[in-house]
Amino acid sequence: MASLTVENYVKEIFQICVDQGGQPATTGQVAAALEVSPGTVTSMLKTLADTNLATYTRYEGVRLTPAGNKLALRVLRRHRLIELFLVKTLQLTWDEVHEEAEHMEHAVSDLLIDRMDAFLGHPQQDPHGDPIPSSDGTMNVCAGRSLANCGVGDQFRMLRVLDQRPEFLRYLTDAGIEVGVEGTVVDRSFEAGVLTIKLGADEITLGTAAARKLLVV
Repeated sequence: MASLTVENYVKEIFQICVDQGGQPATTGQVAAALEVSPGTVTSMLKTLADTNLATYTRYEGVRLTPAGNKLALRVLRRHRLIELFLVKTLQLTWDEVHEEAEHMEHAVSDLLIDRMDAFLGHPQQDPHGDPIPSSDGTMNVCAGRSLANCGVGDQFRMLRVLDQRPEFLRYLTDAGIEVGVEGTVVDRSFEAGVLTIKLGADEITLGTAAARKLLVV
């Protein structure tokens, strides 16, 4: 049975590799994601390699093996279903659930997770739009594009929020931006690095950096 630390490592490595199109995760990226020192990461990557959960090459990076991918998807499934369960049943807000799910994902059984999944109607996405892996380890890939790549006149529907820091999510909530909301790009300035979107009767101006963190279709 994998330890809490191992589960955290494979989950972060998996997400980093997915976010960069399958390229290996570097030691620095893993260290930043887990807020630990590069030396600590190097030691753990060797452990993951010894247990056949990852392949690690110095100066190149780390990839998960099929066994590592399976474990990562299992942890992600737990995490994302717990987040959605907390939102749907306990009315926690989307900026509150990440830390709670981080603690709970290592303690719940697969039986309980499967019951949550059935209770929620086998959902495809968590509150932030992240895809939820199925019990057989498959996961749909989000086909959205960055809001920052949309032009004036483009209509969109919000699919996913990539930056899930509580302060950023609260900023989006205050602006009326959430998964599923529909809007139109009404103006943008490349020189100023901003774009303006219309949601219903409201117009909201976003910095390009913030817009890059929002995936739309």
